[in-house]
Amino acid sequence: MPRRRTVLAGSAAALGLTALPDPSAATAATPASAVRPPNVVLVLADDLGYGELGAYGQKLIATPRLDRLAAEGLRFTDAYSTAAVCAPSRCSLLTGLHTGHATVRANPSGAQGALTAEDTTFAQVLKARGYRTAVIGKWGFGPEAAGQASHPTDRGFEEFYGYLTHGHAHQYYPEYLWHNGTKETIPVNAGGKQGAYAPELFARRALDFIDAHRAEPFLLLLTPNTPHAPSDKVPGSEAYAGRGWSAANQGHAAQVTFLDTLVGRVVDRLRAHGLERDTVLLVTSDNGPHEEGGANPELFDSNGPLRGYKRNLYEGGIRVPLIAWGPGRVTAGTIARPTPLTDLLPTLAELGGAPAPADTDGLSAAPLLAGGTDAARHGHLYWFRDEQGVTSRANKEDQGRATWLAEAVRRENYKAVRFAPVRDHSLPDDQWQVELYDLATDPGERSDVAGRHPSTAAALVALMRSSWQDAYPRTPFGTRLTAPSLAVPGRPATVTATLANGSPRPWTAARLTLAAPAGWAVSATGPTTADRLAPGARLTASWQVTPPAGAAPGTPWPLTATGTATAPGGPVTYTDRATVTTPPPAPTRDSYLSDLVWISAANGWGPVEKDTSNGKNAAGDGTPIAFGGTVYAKGLGVHAPSDLAYHLGGRGGRFTALVGIDDFSARQSTAGATRALVHGDDRLLYISPVLTAASGPATVDLDVRGVRVLRLVVQDANGNSGFDHTSWALARVTVV
Repeated sequence: MPRRRTVLAGSAAALGLTALPDPSAATAATPASAVRPPNVVLVLADDLGYGELGAYGQKLIATPRLDRLAAEGLRFTDAYSTAAVCAPSRCSLLTGLHTGHATVRANPSGAQGALTAEDTTFAQVLKARGYRTAVIGKWGFGPEAAGQASHPTDRGFEEFYGYLTHGHAHQYYPEYLWHNGTKETIPVNAGGKQGAYAPELFARRALDFIDAHRAEPFLLLLTPNTPHAPSDKVPGSEAYAGRGWSAANQGHAAQVTFLDTLVGRVVDRLRAHGLERDTVLLVTSDNGPHEEGGANPELFDSNGPLRGYKRNLYEGGIRVPLIAWGPGRVTAGTIARPTPLTDLLPTLAELGGAPAPADTDGLSAAPLLAGGTDAARHGHLYWFRDEQGVTSRANKEDQGRATWLAEAVRRENYKAVRFAPVRDHSLPDDQWQVELYDLATDPGERSDVAGRHPSTAAALVALMRSSWQDAYPRTPFGTRLTAPSLAVPGRPATVTATLANGSPRPWTAARLTLAAPAGWAVSATGPTTADRLAPGARLTASWQVTPPAGAAPGTPWPLTATGTATAPGGPVTYTDRATVTTPPPAPTRDSYLSDLVWISAANGWGPVEKDTSNGKNAAGDGTPIAFGGTVYAKGLGVHAPSDLAYHLGGRGGRFTALVGIDDFSARQSTAGATRALVHGDDRLLYISPVLTAASGPATVDLDVRGVRVLRLVVQDANGNSGFDHTSWALARVTVV
C-alpha cells in the first residue's frame, strides 16, 4: 500500500515504553510510564454506530462513563473500521491488514472465514514481550473446534472465553460458551431459559483477568456482542420504558448503556488496583450501526451526520467511535487524523516495546496518544465489500446495490466508492459504477462530484486496483514448527522449526529449542543458535525425535518449539506447537475409511461427517451421500479446506473412491468448486479436475502399496469456500 510516512523521532522513548525494565528497580520518584509498559484494554463493540455515544452527539441513549473517558482522553473523529461487516473488520483489526490483503475479507455465507498460521495478531506481538493476553467475548473465526490455527489460543491469546462463531454470538443467552479449548455449559440457559446474559458473564471474566494479572503487563481484548441484534430481554431496559419506543428500540438503547456500564466497571477495577496510570484503554466498534431485529437507527441518529449503515462503504458504515484513555499516558484532546483500525497492531507494538511484522498496512498512532501533533500518515485508506446479506436502509443508501461487490478509497479529503454489477473483482474498471465525494465540504456524501473531477476519480480507482491482491504472501514472523502427523514408536522422525525476523530491525542472540513429552528422545541435527537475524532473515533448526517403543498407539502428543532473541525493545519469545500422533493399528482387512480411526482430521467448517448407514444413525452420522440421485451408504463429508490422514502401515493395496460436490450441497448452491488430492506419505498420488455440482464426481483408483499414511485433501478451487461441501463416497482400502 503506497503511503507517506512522517516519523517522530523517539516517540516510543517519549512514552518510556521501549523496554520491560524490572519494576523493583524503580524508586518512588520514578514516573509510572518509565517503570513498565502499559497494560492494554481494548473494548470492541459490535455494530456500535458513530453517533451512538454522547461524546459523538447522541441525545437519547445514556453513556456517561464513555463520555467522561472521551473528555479525559483522546477522541478520534475520523477513525475507521476496516470493513462494513464484522468478520473482515475484526480480521483486519487483529492482523493490521486491510481488506485488500487480509485473510478474511467477507462475512460468512456458508463456512466461516478462518485465520491461518501465517496471520500474526497483536496478541502474539505483545505476548512475545511478556504480556499476559486474553480475549473475552465474540471471536468469530474458523470452525467451532479447538486445536486449529484459527482458534484464539493458537493466535496469541492465553485465555479465551466466549463465542467461537458469528452465528453463536447472536444468542445472548447461550447454552454454552467456549473456555479455551473446552465448551462450558450454562445450565441456567438450558432448554431456551434466559438465566445468564452472556455480556454479563464476559464482564465478570474480564474483571477476574484484571485481578489475576494486576502485577504484570496484560492485554485484554474485550469483545461483548452488544449492541448487535437481537435486543430482547436486555438488563437495564426498564430505564427506557415509558418513552413510547418499541421493545426492540428500548432494548437497543439498553445494550449501548450496558456497554457503557461495562467499560465503567473495567475502569473502576483498574482504579481499585491502582492501575489507571499503568493502562491504556481503547474503545471502538467493528462497523457502523445495524437495523436488524426491529431496531431503528434513525430514531437514535445512530450514524450521526454520516450517510449509511452497517454493510455500506459510505462513512456511516465504516467510520466508528475511537476513544483512547490513560491518565499520564494519553493526552486529552480531539484528533482528526484518518485512523483505520489496522493501526492498532503497530500502535500496541510500539506501546509495548515489541517488534511487529513489517508487511502490515497499519501505521503506529502511539505518538498521538502521547500528545504529538502528528504521526505517520497513510497515503490512502482502502475498503472492500463482498456481502450477501441485505437490509432495507443499507440497500436504499446503496441504491439497490447492497449485494454488489464494492470498494472505497479515501485519500486526504477525497473519497471514491465504486460498485461492480457482477461478483467479479477482475471486472474492467470501466464497468464499475464510480462515485466521488469531498469529505471536507460534504461529510454526509450527498453530492457526487466524479463528473467535475474525473482525474481525481480515476486516480482513486487506480489506488483501489493497486490495493487489492488475490493472495497476499506474508513475510514469516516468529516461530513456526513443522512436524510429521505420525510418529511411530521406536522410529525417529524429523521435526523442524524456524525463528523468522519479519520486523524491519535486526535481532540478536537468536535461539531455538524443542520440548517433547517425557521419555521421548530429542537430538538436534544442526545449529540451533544465530548471533544475528537481519530483517527478513530466519534461523532454522532440526531435531530427530523418537517416541519410546512402548508409546500408546492412536494417541496425540504435543511438541513445542520456542524461539528467543533480543529485539531493539528487549528480549522476545515466540512459541509454536504441533501435535504428532502415534498411529492407530493398521487395517488387517479391506475397510471403508469411515470405519477406520483417522490419525488427524482438519476440516474447514464443522465436523467431518461419517456416513456409516445411509444417514440413518442418530449419533455421529452424516447426511446421506448422493451423486446424481444415486445414494451411497459409506463415505466422508468434508468442507474445503480439509485434510484427513489414515494409517495404512504399508498394508494397503488399492484405494478407491468417488469424490465430488454431492447432491445435498448442490441444492444449497451451484457456486461450489473444489479440487481433491490424495497423498501417500510424501508423494502426491492423485489430483482431480475442478469438481462442481455440474461436473459430477471424479473416480479415484490408486495403487497404495507401501504407503504408511494416506491423506485425503480437498481444496477450494474458485476463491469462494462458502459452498464447498464435498464428499468422498465409498472411500475404501483393500489390504494386501
